[in-house]
Amino acid sequence: MTETPSPESPPIGELLDLSSKTALVTGGAMGIGLGIVRRLHEAGANVVIADIAEAAADEAALELSDPTRVRTIAADVSKAEDAEAMVRAAVDAFGALDIMVNNAGIYQGSAFLDTGLGLARRTLDVNLLGVMLCSQAAARQMIAQGGGGRIVNVNSVEGVNPSVLGLAHYGASKHAVAGLLKTMALELAPHGISVNNVCPGGVRTPGLAPLLDEAAIVELEKRIPKGRIAVPDDIARVVLFLASGLASYMTGTQIVVDGGQTLRGCAV
Repeated sequence: MTETPSPESPPIGELLDLSSKTALVTGGAMGIGLGIVRRLHEAGANVVIADIAEAAADEAALELSDPTRVRTIAADVSKAEDAEAMVRAAVDAFGALDIMVNNAGIYQGSAFLDTGLGLARRTLDVNLLGVMLCSQAAARQMIAQGGGGRIVNVNSVEGVNPSVLGLAHYGASKHAVAGLLKTMALELAPHGISVNNVCPGGVRTPGLAPLLDEAAIVELEKRIPKGRIAVPDDIARVVLFLASGLASYMTGTQIVVDGGQTLRGCAV
């Protein structure tokens, strides 16, 4: 006997269809962010690419299949006025904001004893306060328009356990985002807003090059049970899942996407 899906159990195509949604992706011009932009756009969403690199954001927008569903804005996520401006840009262009992806972050290696206050503060400003400010601006809009929403933070395995030496300041920022997630999820759930984190391990992006050369990547891959370092689309697929109807009952969760890397402890 075949059970007929109820209204609460729509078919898989509907669960993955974001054609009625608008998404905002910070740091969306390249790397993981661009991978996320591609997948959300493919699923039908209107997408706003926010990035401090304005020219790169404009270039990224040109590669997408439907330019009518894409906008770009130059923004520094560590500034409250920029966080509010990017949300306004999404609403002005598409009438609402349904999905907030906090992907922007900085990643600079420095031994703990050599880490200066300037680097530590800038890392916290972008990686922690950027998530807070952008989430506040997005959540206020989602509450005002009704209907709930999704906030997805691209965190890191460094917010779970150290995997690479020389990232104490970075790891601290990512552990803080893990803590922020829990209270955000509790306080926003009554408004129908889900909040979840994705925690990538090593990902082959332009931002990885200053930290690990090709020889180091080869050595890292030997310690990854899956046998390879991630590519941006590996992370983007999980973000798409969390942004879609497939994850409608999930909130306050961190999903590690690292090919099993953290199972073996510190890699480098």
